Amino acid sequence: MEEINQVSMPRIGDAAPEFKAVTTQGEINFPTDYKGSWVILFSHPADFTPVCTSEFMTFATMEDQFAKANTKLVGLSVDGLYSHIAWLRTIKDKVQYKGMKDVEVKFPLIEDITMTVAKRYGMIQPGESSTKAVRAVFFIDPKGIIRTIIYYPLSLGRNFDELYRVIIALQTADEFGIATPADWRPGDDVIVPPAGSCGSAKDRMEGKEKDVKCYDWFFCTKPISKEKVLDTVLKK
Repeated sequence: MEEINQVSMPRIGDAAPEFKAVTTQGEINFPTDYKGSWVILFSHPADFTPVCTSEFMTFATMEDQFAKANTKLVGLSVDGLYSHIAWLRTIKDKVQYKGMKDVEVKFPLIEDITMTVAKRYGMIQPGESSTKAVRAVFFIDPKGIIRTIIYYPLSLGRNFDELYRVIIALQTADEFGIATPADWRPGDDVIVPPAGSCGSAKDRMEGKEKDVKCYDWFFCTKPISKEKVLDTVLKK
């Protein structure tokens, strides 16, 4: 019988697995050091590779934008610390991409030559590669709970508009007690959870709840302005 490779990985709603690691910004104790902030923990296959370079330049350029949404970035690959340092120096000194140049990566990049952290987070996918981490992205909330997981194969660079949209949408859902529909952007209508009782459902269907529009009992929306969303999420 063919052996099946088992990949252990945390799931949405789980506490983020704890670890201590050496990074390009010193040692970190994860996720304890990041309590109170959202975190995007992401892996890349290898240093000195072109897709990863384009991604790190984009992450670094957007770091301040994520920071305004109370979100910190933490990268990881299975390369060593000196490889990380040399690669990031090369990016700053030599690489230009889409108008980005002299890009300095200031967020921590984890050394994981033993693959300990990568395996703990299911970043090693044997069907893709047994020696490189895939492009995994974990969105972790201020309480250390995993809220979203996105995986990309080695050949596919990430969509950074989507990564930022996810952070804003998660925080909006938490703050306003709503859900966000397909392709939601700040300023679009949001989904109102189904009413919890027959009375409130009837009121909702009859339009008695302010600003709520129902198409049927299970599908109701309401507006939240872009300004209100961004003021709430970006000014914490």
